[in-house]
Amino acid sequence: MQTTKTQRCFGGDLHVLTHESPACGGPMELTAFVPPGDGPFPVVYYLSGLTCTAHNFTQKAGAYRVAAELGLIVVAPDTSPRGAGYPGEDDDWDFGTGAGFYVDATREPWSARYRMATYVTEELPALVDAALPTRGPRARAIMGHSMGGHGALVHGLRSPDAWRSISALSPICAPSQVPWGHKAFGGYLGDDRQAWAEYDATELVRRAPHPAKILIDQGTADSFLVEQLRPELFAAACEQSGQALELRMQEGYDHSYFFIATFIEDHLRHHAAHLG
Repeated sequence: MQTTKTQRCFGGDLHVLTHESPACGGPMELTAFVPPGDGPFPVVYYLSGLTCTAHNFTQKAGAYRVAAELGLIVVAPDTSPRGAGYPGEDDDWDFGTGAGFYVDATREPWSARYRMATYVTEELPALVDAALPTRGPRARAIMGHSMGGHGALVHGLRSPDAWRSISALSPICAPSQVPWGHKAFGGYLGDDRQAWAEYDATELVRRAPHPAKILIDQGTADSFLVEQLRPELFAAACEQSGQALELRMQEGYDHSYFFIATFIEDHLRHHAAHLG
């Protein structure tokens, strides 16, 4: 990875990094905050939502004061490949560029480059461990917002040995049952509903719970709550499977980064407790 910019922040360093990605077939950008000290440090991966780049969380969430205090590296990757040139890639805000949905696409032409599942779970952690003072594969946590909350829940549940803890803010909890998921899964994965289930947190948690309690914050004034997010479906599946879940419905909060900034400290402390 190449560092394109570094800024001092709360005694640590915030890096903007780029690299060529085999999984995504081209250049990818991410940010990584490294706290003060010599390390090694545990890592929290933050997956952003629809339309976001690697910089939305970095500039708006207000996460780094607490990350510096807790001794956490915080990594924020991009949400999709960029500039693949596929027909329709830039037509809609909820599909294509900025909307990779953290799946490995199987439908052409998307399958050649839209492989965000492999990127987030395999390629990126290996690069981060090689470049930064991390504690390695046994000291990783995953969290995200909206589409990224979907990604965090899915990959945390799919690989519980790889992620010590999971949390989400306003996640898409049951994508197989909502319009955003229908559009993304149909476009990237085709009509095979079994393939959809492999990227649906509500389906996955029924099969096997994660050993750690999952933390979810959801605003009651979120305009996407009823149609797109559906946390009640995930909560019901958790109850059926015995998954420990703390679902906090936050009165009056919406889907914005004001909401994220309000509760980001709680999420980082949640992960620090599991990461030691």
